[in-house]
Amino acid sequence: MEWPARLCGLWALLLCAGGGGGGGGAAPTETQPPVTNLSVSVENLCTVIWTWNPPEGASSNCSLWYFSHFGDKQDKKIAPETRRSIEVPLNERICLQVGSQCSTNESEKPSILVEKCISPPEGDPESAVTELQCIWHNLSYMKCSWLPGRNTSPDTNYTLYYWHRSLEKIHQCENIFREGQYFGCSFDLTKVKDSSFEQHSVQIMVKDNAGKIKPSFNIVPLTSRVKPDPPHIKNLSFHNDDLYVQWENPQNFISRCLFYEVEVNNSQTETHNVFYVQEAKCENPEFERNVENTSCFMVPGVLPDTLNTVRIRVKTNKLCYEDDKLWSNWSQEMSIGKKRNSTLYITMLLIVPVIVAGAIIVLLLYLKRLKIIIFPPIPDPGKIFKEMFGDQNDDTLISSCVGRFWIYFPIGGTSPQYFNHWKKYDIYEKQTKEETDSVVLIENLKKASQ
Repeated sequence: MEWPARLCGLWALLLCAGGGGGGGGAAPTETQPPVTNLSVSVENLCTVIWTWNPPEGASSNCSLWYFSHFGDKQDKKIAPETRRSIEVPLNERICLQVGSQCSTNESEKPSILVEKCISPPEGDPESAVTELQCIWHNLSYMKCSWLPGRNTSPDTNYTLYYWHRSLEKIHQCENIFREGQYFGCSFDLTKVKDSSFEQHSVQIMVKDNAGKIKPSFNIVPLTSRVKPDPPHIKNLSFHNDDLYVQWENPQNFISRCLFYEVEVNNSQTETHNVFYVQEAKCENPEFERNVENTSCFMVPGVLPDTLNTVRIRVKTNKLCYEDDKLWSNWSQEMSIGKKRNSTLYITMLLIVPVIVAGAIIVLLLYLKRLKIIIFPPIPDPGKIFKEMFGDQNDDTLISSCVGRFWIYFPIGGTSPQYFNHWKKYDIYEKQTKEETDSVVLIENLKKASQ
């Protein structure tokens, strides 16, 4: 019977130890007084800090822990420190609620929660700049841009301030510029050797010099919005109908943190092939080995007897950065292979249209001549009579079937050898003129017969 009794005693001791292991001597159900002197302040540009004092009249057997969360009940935290900070853009009101308790158990009911809020700077919300965003170019400088607010004067002079943990104080950006509708500013931001540097953020604030617009804030994590410079193609070569491409990566980056896109344009097919490269490695004896910060890729099935043009661009991958959306600009193109003889094609383009046009003209002329030979034109009797006798009037004395004819007689003589002039009369003139001409004609004929 000794062993069951000892087991029961040991079990009781374990239960007692478990009841007091919540971090303090007080019972978990005991509610502690609220914290005191909760205050809030802003450091740098976007670092909000809350501080408080321990509750008055707390149990001496209680090891105090503080439960806190923001107004939306997110980012819950239980810690022994009497302060809490957060980096947040001060564009909206933000509140923190704090309570005390005697253990780290979230199921324990804390004290009455005390709340403290901080509001954004005063000003017209329509005057604040919009679309404030920043890009870290090649890990060497940061470029920010924004649009003016709706209720903003066109001659507003903007100022950008920035801060990160490597700076001792807030700095002002001097290189203000304008690109179309966007305003912007760029400042140096070089990656340091500190391994935790890229885990930091850059705090940004934009306002005007006169204080007429509402300030705008932004926080840019250094692990996002990174845009590398374009790579530099060093060498192209063919080996067994494969194209080997070697390039130099952008400075400040290592190859395992980059994702590549290789584009090959073929002059014969007039198409381009795109290859996405995650790990750029290849073996080619023509390339320099052990070259620092270089990468290589093999493009299969490329015709060496045609002109091939290659270009490359890169972006960061999620192995080293959170953002993988920003591609670099395209690199300068490099070509390899045989180029087409463009002189022959230009000559053909000029000669062929001339030959075709000449053949068409000769064919048209030949067809016209052939048509005349096979189908000769048929004379028009009416046109012939019309040309011989002229038009017929309604008051003529001769039948319409006869048409028109002319009568000539000599003037100044009775025999043909004395005819010096001929006078023409139209029998289609008026009736009075025709009668007179007839009498004269008869008299002259009589004299000639005598």
